[in-house]
Amino acid sequence: MRLEPQRTEVRRPAQRTHAAGLAQAALPRWRAQTRRLFAACSAGLAATLLAVGLVSLPTPALAQAGAVARGLPDFADLVEQVGPAVVNIRTTAKGKTARNGAEGGPDEEMQEFFRRFFGVPVPRQGPRQGPPGQPGQAEEEPQQVPRGVGSGFILSADGFIMTNAHVVEGADEVTVRLTDKREFKARIIGADKRTDVAVLKVEASGLPTVKLGDVNRLRVGEWVIAIGSPFDLDNTVTAGIVSAKARDTGDLLPFIQTDVAINPGNSGGPLINMRGEVVGVNSQIYSRSGGYMGISFAIPIDEARRVADQLRDKGRVVRGRIGVQIGEVTKDVAESLGLGKAAGALVRSVESGSPADKAGLEAGDIVTRFDGKPVEKWNDLPRLVGNTTPGSKSSITVVRRGSTRDLSIVVAELEAEASAKPAVDNSPAPKAGPKPATFGWQGLTLSELSADQRSELKIKGGVKVDAADGAGARAGLREGDILLAVANTDITDLKQFESVTAKLDKSKPINLLFRRGEWAQYVVIRPSK
Repeated sequence: MRLEPQRTEVRRPAQRTHAAGLAQAALPRWRAQTRRLFAACSAGLAATLLAVGLVSLPTPALAQAGAVARGLPDFADLVEQVGPAVVNIRTTAKGKTARNGAEGGPDEEMQEFFRRFFGVPVPRQGPRQGPPGQPGQAEEEPQQVPRGVGSGFILSADGFIMTNAHVVEGADEVTVRLTDKREFKARIIGADKRTDVAVLKVEASGLPTVKLGDVNRLRVGEWVIAIGSPFDLDNTVTAGIVSAKARDTGDLLPFIQTDVAINPGNSGGPLINMRGEVVGVNSQIYSRSGGYMGISFAIPIDEARRVADQLRDKGRVVRGRIGVQIGEVTKDVAESLGLGKAAGALVRSVESGSPADKAGLEAGDIVTRFDGKPVEKWNDLPRLVGNTTPGSKSSITVVRRGSTRDLSIVVAELEAEASAKPAVDNSPAPKAGPKPATFGWQGLTLSELSADQRSELKIKGGVKVDAADGAGARAGLREGDILLAVANTDITDLKQFESVTAKLDKSKPINLLFRRGEWAQYVVIRPSK
């Protein structure tokens, strides 16, 4: 047995008495603070557990927990209201499958797994044995092969349904299944690839329908839910908030960005606000893995409805066009042109004989307004023009070499699914003529254009870049480029270019309009520091 030495603490009586008195006085206050802290933590934990459904409380405690958690959204009523009008869409296409194949084995179970949960069509493959025509040889026969699974929602009680165009693309047969397990064969009324909107029709009556909302009332940060069939799991509900509005990810559409979980099979399903209104059509996700990564996109319902109405009336979408290729106006270019802010659409080329050509638009113009509406971003212009009725006369405001001009233009019709010009132009440089005199400026070696070269390029003036180095090369210019304007002044020839550049303030940025192949673009040369 080991004995520990006795420890003796020596404290002055006055100090001991004073410390004990302080501790005694502070004890009630400390106990009260501890109780309040414990109650707050317990209430917060209880609210969290109740919200995710991990625990339940006895009836007397529900009122107190409800008071703590009353700020959390409850989507149950929304789901009961809108859910019956959301449908599962399955598509099949004509394909070939082998007969005499082994069925019911592990392979078939794996194929069924992929078909149901990933929408991957995996036709059955039988064993290939013996020469053709002999018993045991797998023969191919036409058969409807599953293509995939999507979602949609019912617009009208008589069976019109909205979904994504990519859900029904290439489908020979479309089947729509309601939440009450009724199934209908659907007809494709029309599909528009540009906006990814399609309209289907089933022969039925008295169907539940959705209510369409106003996207203009939608606010960033508000709660929304999605209902659809991810991985063929009917009427799956996910929730999140609106992350951004008017997100530019497409050519013609400003998308609604959310953090609602969207996966394969959700495409075409509704995005619903807390009033039970459809405000978008779930269409895309941002992903590096193929699965949901926290960013999803929906087509605004006002845009989708405009397209759906035309599909129902005409079976196709009619859009306007003016015949220009456009690009972004950068901050540097906007400042050098005196625009004040980076807004508008830069005209990079004008199609010969197009409405823009007839109206007098030129490469290098900055379109700031169309039909009285401002062009804030470059891709606002195709949306505004596309929504204009072909044949109508519209006004267009452009900034050209620092001055504003108002033009009148008659909008033409955009061809159905016309292919766009490539983003990178690989047109050959203009044919070389007799070697002219050259001039060096900002690292650029420039030469005169011959009359034949100007005629071939359909331009009135300009000078050719023979070599690029220094500041000119850093700005992005290269051999073969044609300089059309410098510091908001059109260039007619090399002599005039020398005269204009001699008067420039070399301590300030200088904008140059140049042409490369069929495209025109601005660059800014900055002074060396």
